[in-house]
Amino acid sequence: MSTWTPGSWRERPISQVPHYPDAVALQDAERQLSTFPPLVFAGEARDLKSQLAAVANGDAFLLQGGDCAESFAEHGADHIRDFFRVFLQMAVVLTHGASKPVVKVGRVAGQFAKPRSSDTETIGDTELPSYRGDIINAIDFSEAARVPDPERMLHAYRQSAATLNLLRAFASGGYADLTRIHEWTVGFLKDSNWYPRYEELARKIDDAIEFMAALNITPENTSALRQTKFFTSHEALLLGYEEALTRRDSITNDWYATSGHMLWIGDRTRQPDAAHVEYFSGIHNPIGIKCGPSLESDDLLRLLDRLNPQDDAGRITLIGRFGAEKVHEHLPRLVETVQRAGRTVLWCSDPMHGNTIKASSGYKTRPFDKVLSEVKAFFDVHREMGTYAGGVHIEMTGDDVTECVGGVSAVTEASLSDRYHTYCDPRLNASQALELAFLVAEEVHAQKPARVLRSAGK
Repeated sequence: MSTWTPGSWRERPISQVPHYPDAVALQDAERQLSTFPPLVFAGEARDLKSQLAAVANGDAFLLQGGDCAESFAEHGADHIRDFFRVFLQMAVVLTHGASKPVVKVGRVAGQFAKPRSSDTETIGDTELPSYRGDIINAIDFSEAARVPDPERMLHAYRQSAATLNLLRAFASGGYADLTRIHEWTVGFLKDSNWYPRYEELARKIDDAIEFMAALNITPENTSALRQTKFFTSHEALLLGYEEALTRRDSITNDWYATSGHMLWIGDRTRQPDAAHVEYFSGIHNPIGIKCGPSLESDDLLRLLDRLNPQDDAGRITLIGRFGAEKVHEHLPRLVETVQRAGRTVLWCSDPMHGNTIKASSGYKTRPFDKVLSEVKAFFDVHREMGTYAGGVHIEMTGDDVTECVGGVSAVTEASLSDRYHTYCDPRLNASQALELAFLVAEEVHAQKPARVLRSAGK
């Protein structure tokens, strides 16, 4: 740690980075970013870490979700509002059903860069660099659009700042007031089979609020009823952008990434001796590690030793993304590795990335039943092993898209083209996200008695 600097990652091997043809323009953009105000603050990141420590201890639950990749074209107040209110609906379903506080972390205000399985993309006889997210290049399939442009980092920063400004206003300015729970429903959700169940829950909350009002506990004198804490996260893939927004905290003198409250390392960039792990080793934000089938037990321990040598609770979230059929094959081995080493982690399920397929129509999609199956397998493994299943990490939107097949919204392969808007991977629509929230709430509630009995037996 004595040799770590925000730029020491540049001395390590690196993958998943674009080649900028104009090195001077890149340096100028990174220099400008380094003078910009932080997007988030160290105290907020410490607050999130404290809340994630409660999750790791089994006293709360993590809901993390948002766009696969944010786009410049979709940036609008209505889009952000609809995402936020569906997220609030999911959180209230989880809080009520699981009887636990829910830590709310969005994949938003920074989730612009995407790893790719290939450096190039071919259509017909034309081969071009792959689209790597709006922070790097454009999705249009043309030679000019696919050239990495450092000016896009400045655009991404400004969009993130505007998004954060609106989300903070929603979270603290009255939109999250529980007396408005009926207003959070997006219009098209009222036709969903899950809407009556949500309305029943909302009526129960209304009754509880009326009871508390009789005791003079109201949104006006109790902030927890009228506002919420909402944090942001993204995959820290573009390290030049992250370095420029890495700042020393004036209180603790520690380094923090100020591009988001929580950052994560992807499944393709978690090599223990490579650049991304080097960067993460020096920042004090809570961090996530995506864990796929290829993660070896020894490498997991090396990552934990490197990224959390003091074993601080709330520092590490392990985000499993295996595929529905592979959870029982790989997750128990990783859980056992952590148990034997006596390490403190938060276990979270990403049921999206391991269940991506290509439909006969050519569209990438995710069968919703596979998503549900991976979540259920995740909870089953933790019940069997006596550990706490602490969170879900999903790609979702508040829009009425047709990108993942199945669910009560009855998206079929034939209907994928109706409203397929994602710039990268398919997302759950609002109806599917709410359906998933009810399933997860039941699973979290079901694991409570077993955990109480274990604690009593210690």
